[in-house]
Amino acid sequence: MWVFEETLPSGEKLSQVINRTNENVKYMPGIKLGKNVVADPDLENAGMEVKREGPCMISSLISEQLGISCCVLMGANIANEIAVEKFSEATVGYRKDKETAEKWVQLFNTSYFMVSAVQDVEGVELCGTLKNVVAIAAGFVDGLEMGNNTKAAIMRIGLREMKTFSKLLFPSVKDSTFFESCGVADLITTCLGGRNRRCAEAFARNGGKRSFDELEAEMLQGQKLQGVSTAKEVYEVLRHRGWLELFPLFSTVHEICIGRLPPTAIVEYSEHTPKFSLVGGSAQFF
Repeated sequence: MWVFEETLPSGEKLSQVINRTNENVKYMPGIKLGKNVVADPDLENAGMEVKREGPCMISSLISEQLGISCCVLMGANIANEIAVEKFSEATVGYRKDKETAEKWVQLFNTSYFMVSAVQDVEGVELCGTLKNVVAIAAGFVDGLEMGNNTKAAIMRIGLREMKTFSKLLFPSVKDSTFFESCGVADLITTCLGGRNRRCAEAFARNGGKRSFDELEAEMLQGQKLQGVSTAKEVYEVLRHRGWLELFPLFSTVHEICIGRLPPTAIVEYSEHTPKFSLVGGSAQFF
């Protein structure tokens, strides 16, 4: 298990304490991890790498470098709630080997953690990444006290842009994936709670005058935001491909994050909503 290395008040390294006590004493105190879990701070980049041409999926890198089939596990499952065995779901994305996927389901599935499998690695993995951008937008709405109707609209539009972005880059992505736990369910739980929403709410309440770096350090105490950096990387892809006008929500989130637009712009982007369908009708705005 990759761990972002930190020095605890005792002077010990977090990874060393986890390995000695079998417990993440900073982020999940009192919860024992599996005895086969070893904390390792040396692994670099445990997420999806995004280049201007498009995302390089970590599952693809693993398959290419190790010559093995790689599945992905995503879903609406906040760690602290799973740790105390509150009911939740997850989605395993696989490519061709359904038998392998079924083994992962058998391994992870419990009475309080329901796991299903879908043949769509890219769709499942992209959902787990892009939902954090939408959560930033939801946090802006909360910080500006715009209400539930506005937040629901932002979540719906965000899901639409997640689907469109994914299908434009990977035509094999299935519409049905977005109705799995990794899709709409994970989007909902991330927009209702989670670190990205909380920090974005604080950013909006301060009128964008405090940076996300400052808020991250103050509020998360060592944990990292994904939404802000992902929004930047997605923006670079959109600009490189000439798609900025096709993704007004994604574009606006990044421009607010860097101070180019005020937080209130999160509901002003609709003036620029595209009035045409995307290529081939497979990823239309509707």
